[in-house]
This record gives sequence, structure tokens and C-alpha cells, in this order.
Amino acid sequence: MCYSIYLSTDSDQDLSSRNSDLVRFKNEPIPEPYRSQLRYPNQWYVGSKSGCSCTFRHLFSVEIGFGEPVGWYEEDEHEIAATLTFIKVIRQILEQGYKADCIDTWEGTQPEEIIEISVNLGDIGDEQFRFFENHHFLFESRVVQN
Repeated sequence: MCYSIYLSTDSDQDLSSRNSDLVRFKNEPIPEPYRSQLRYPNQWYVGSKSGCSCTFRHLFSVEIGFGEPVGWYEEDEHEIAATLTFIKVIRQILEQGYKADCIDTWEGTQPEEIIEISVNLGDIGDEQFRFFENHHFLFESRVVQN
């Protein structure tokens, strides 16, 4: 059993040019039902150093929310670094005027179990981002002005 992260964007950028030891963007067919849940035409499988998507920051429950790594909850340095790399790529896509979303799913999850979550990167820092199991992340980047 493992995690899979599927990313979509309307940017034509070849994300595999961003591949490293920690993160790999693979332009391969996304399995249903995830392919049809993603919103944009350019779709990528996002792997980590383990080959699957397991070595990123993940939480089962969204109730804890986004947050920087803390001493009382041990996280692997590679998971933190991989997640930072991923979210920086998303932030750059948005800054270039494109859109992006992704699904973080545990193997065997049914489509009706996936919950959409809007993520405004204007409200959270890169270090705070983490994936929530079985969630569909709808990314945006806007600063709310008072």
C-alpha cells in the first residue's frame, strides 16, 4: 500500500525538467477515476525518492491543518525537503499565471472518499505545506487585502 500524488496544470511547461533525487514529475497516463477528477489538461504523476509518493509530508487528518515541522512530531528531512520542492514548483506555476491542482490518495481509495480543499498559498508558507491523505488540493495564490 502507498500514496499516489497526481498533479494537473494548464501550463505546458515540462515539469520533468525539475526532477531531482527527492521529486520526480512523470508525464504518464493517470488512472481513472483520478484523471477525470483533475481539472487541467497537463497531468503528472508526482513520485518521491521512494518511487511512489510516500516520502512527502502527509497527514491523515486535515483537522490539524498546515504547519511547519515541530520537534514532537518526527518527520524525515527528506520528506520535508521533497515537499518544499513540490510546493515551490506549484507556487512558480501560479506566479506565471497558470492554474494547478493535485490529488493525494492512498491506494484503494474510492472517488467519493476524496475531499476537495482550497489552498491559498498567499496564506501559508512553503514550510507549512503538507499533504492530507485522500484530498484534492485546489491551489490559488492571492493576498487578501484589508
